[in-house]
Amino acid sequence: MENEEEFNHLRGNPVNEKHYEWQLSVGQQWLRIDNDHVIETHYCQPGARGITINTQDGPVFIDFDKLQTLNAALRVQRMSLLPQGQTEDVGWYFRDDQLWREYGSQTSSMLASSVSSSDVEHQFSLNPQGSFSFTVGSTGYTLNFSTMTQTNCSTGLRRNVRRRPKFVSNTGSLCSTSVSPAASSSQLTDGGYKWEFMGEEGQWTEYQAHVCSFGSAAIERQYQLNPRGQLRFTIKRHSYTLDFSRMQQVNDKIGTVRAVRRTADCGSLQNSSRGTLPRWQFKDIDGMWKDYSRSGQYQCTISSQDIELQYQQDPSGSMMFTTNNFSYELNLAAMTQRNLSTNTTRSVRRLNQ
Repeated sequence: MENEEEFNHLRGNPVNEKHYEWQLSVGQQWLRIDNDHVIETHYCQPGARGITINTQDGPVFIDFDKLQTLNAALRVQRMSLLPQGQTEDVGWYFRDDQLWREYGSQTSSMLASSVSSSDVEHQFSLNPQGSFSFTVGSTGYTLNFSTMTQTNCSTGLRRNVRRRPKFVSNTGSLCSTSVSPAASSSQLTDGGYKWEFMGEEGQWTEYQAHVCSFGSAAIERQYQLNPRGQLRFTIKRHSYTLDFSRMQQVNDKIGTVRAVRRTADCGSLQNSSRGTLPRWQFKDIDGMWKDYSRSGQYQCTISSQDIELQYQQDPSGSMMFTTNNFSYELNLAAMTQRNLSTNTTRSVRRLNQ
């Protein structure tokens, strides 16, 4: 796997069905950015300032607040692909003392805003350069769209404001294996997979039983009972719904949506034949064969055991995985690994032990 900076590469490949498209200007021409779902995933998190992508001309940083690059000659834009008459689900967020919070949610002082994201979006659509006033408890505030700031009318304290689309999952889970919806409780396992949600600052965060009412093991058991179902849980005073079919988490009160993923956790896998399973390796840029592993330099989301389990289910299939910076497709029939951003293909082999 290449030791490259972040993740992207400009190409003219068609995109999958989705409601957005990220583009960079090259001369007088706008070119779409391949695998722009990675940009979109980060952009939907209110805490993300931007992202660095690799292009044919080198690394480019995209500032999400300004929708600009640091290179004045290179422009970026996000196009809406929604059919005419449909509108995008948008969230409005302000920076509290500790976190980015959506309008309509409770603040650190446990007071709820009198306006919601939809209220703010309506005012914004009427006048994107204007402002409007609202209250939280007995305190009045003014939200200025041109400066994207919120001002306390009594103290003059200003807070930054961000407008971001709500996340919509189009890709499903990573490295998920086929599990029969009719599995009996005696067949269920509670280890081997890690469940994570996309956190406030664009980082994957594991569900922990001491924080959430369910940890990874409990979520995995529920998933095996019904991979198309839903699971409701609480964190402190907030309730959420985890939708397995959409691989997303929804705040039941304010509607905030976060991406969810399920990845193989080889440190928890229990297999009686462990140590005798075939090893899966890729041929790295230096010509050396290296094991797939969740530990080490590349922080891969799959291991040899995960690949072997998938191979035994479907030797002619494929599976997706990620490292720190890139997404890949592993083709079990062709015995190749392809970087979805740069299209670099590497050889893969299966060694019997």
